[in-house]
Amino acid sequence: MCRHTPRCPDADASDRDAARTVRRDYKAGCVVLCNGVVHFDDTGDLLPDGQIVQPHRPTPQPCTVA
Repeated sequence: MCRHTPRCPDADASDRDAARTVRRDYKAGCVVLCNGVVHFDDTGDLLPDGQIVQPHRPTPQPCTVA
């Protein structure tokens, strides 16, 4: 699917969200990536095979003083 150099990560790769944006839908709050992944503004994903990836925002780590 991807014609970029270097190639965008595949939809099943852990860094799939690093693929280039092909289309943006501001009303729906999502982008379609070059690898076929639909990435939502809440950081959830819909993979090309229909699999849903729950939102995966980083969780803040407590500040510790050593």
